[in-house]
Amino acid sequence: MEAALAQKRKANALASLGKEQEASFETETETDRQKFKKIDDTDVKNAKGGSENNSSNSTNLPVTVSAPVPAPASKSASAPGPAIAQNYKYKSKNSYSKIRRCIIQNDGKPESMVKLIGLKNLFSKGLPKMPRDYIVRLVFDRRHKSLAILSSDADLERNPAVEGTDDEIVGAICYRAYHEMKFAEIAFCAVAQSQQVKGYGTKLMNLLKMHAVTEGVEYFITYADNYATGYFKKQGFTRTITMPKSRFHGLIKDYDGGTLMECYVHPSIDYTRIPEMIKAQKEYILDRVRDVSKSDKVVYPPLPRGWTPDGQARANANANGNGNVNANGNSLEAGSGAHSGNSLRKNTRGGKTKTGMIIPTLSSRGNEAALRAMAIPGMAEAGWTMTDLLASTAAAKDNDRQRNHLKSELLTIIRKVEDQQFAWPFREPVDTTEVTDYLGVVKEPIDLSTMDKRIRKGDWYKSKQHLQVDMMMMVNNCKAYNDATSQYFECATNLEKFLKVIFQDA
Repeated sequence: MEAALAQKRKANALASLGKEQEASFETETETDRQKFKKIDDTDVKNAKGGSENNSSNSTNLPVTVSAPVPAPASKSASAPGPAIAQNYKYKSKNSYSKIRRCIIQNDGKPESMVKLIGLKNLFSKGLPKMPRDYIVRLVFDRRHKSLAILSSDADLERNPAVEGTDDEIVGAICYRAYHEMKFAEIAFCAVAQSQQVKGYGTKLMNLLKMHAVTEGVEYFITYADNYATGYFKKQGFTRTITMPKSRFHGLIKDYDGGTLMECYVHPSIDYTRIPEMIKAQKEYILDRVRDVSKSDKVVYPPLPRGWTPDGQARANANANGNGNVNANGNSLEAGSGAHSGNSLRKNTRGGKTKTGMIIPTLSSRGNEAALRAMAIPGMAEAGWTMTDLLASTAAAKDNDRQRNHLKSELLTIIRKVEDQQFAWPFREPVDTTEVTDYLGVVKEPIDLSTMDKRIRKGDWYKSKQHLQVDMMMMVNNCKAYNDATSQYFECATNLEKFLKVIFQDA
């Protein structure tokens, strides 16, 4: 009896989607399934070495090792074994397969109209500043589509009344695809208030990327407001527009106060398995490191009690058959002079030792400690250098800490300025190909994105005051070029007032 009721409920749910949408959804699911299988097969093939053309792809992964060691010329280093290849197979079922979703479009069917009304209500509540007539116009436009996540089976069991109603929609993204130009513009994105902080925003975007590949879409482009830029950055969007402007210019509407952002959709990436993909890559890299590393294959005896670098020098001299050592344990060679224990301190002035080790031109306790560490057997063989050890000293760490703290403070100021409504004219450089006379008035153009790049580069700004100088120059440039009655001049005036507030303690 219960099985019959469950079968009937499923049939009603499929009927509510409409036969055409059901067929489209099944085709999309089968296409995705075949694509997932193709990706899995390709990954396993690359992991096993692949063909001659794909052999470079299987090892083209960034690796950072604390103690670099030259790779031995061995068969295991050139081709990973079967155990490594197996890590590329997904070991668990795709969690996205349980998510109920559908593509909604104004096809005139009653069930589609119900869901379109649900989308209109969802976007109106989630985007209160957006005009409702504008939302209605785009949602019901036949050229726009929406990918919606529906209530789960568990939610329907708890509340069966929402099935087939406009309250069934958990979240959705409305977009318009320009197939001839191979890009799509995202118009709206929202998740129901009751379903916030559950990861539906990320799931929506990942499902949309997977669906976009089936439509031939290569890029997503959107104008994000100040509250949405953070979300889009997490989903792979960037302010750097790599798509040729000729492909979207004139097709999408420009919005004042919005930030144009872009995302490239890679056709070979399974966006619904990103965590598993990263885990497989990490395991593969660690296995390759173990293959080429010597650190776990060469074991040195423990240092004896009372070991000193001078004593090590005496042991090395005896091992080399040179018994001529002074009282401090350093070898005496013809024409070389005596290198006493104090030579560690003298050598920190710079130069090169007889073994070829380069000593930086510095004199400090940190250098002496680094030299003592380099005398430990196995340190040089493991790939450590004086530069590596000096970078780990307290003084170097303090300098890095101060530099990173300043960088963090400056980036925070940039973010605060960008988040203001009047900051939109200053976010990107002025396009001098369109504003041809701009450089005739403004001799030193500057903008927020340029400042952001300078901060991230490292040592451009030495203090907050240096950043304040560039900020004020940006304000003065805007006032110098634009008329006092223009909206740009008004934005510059508001920004100047805001800068006085955030830099008052600088």
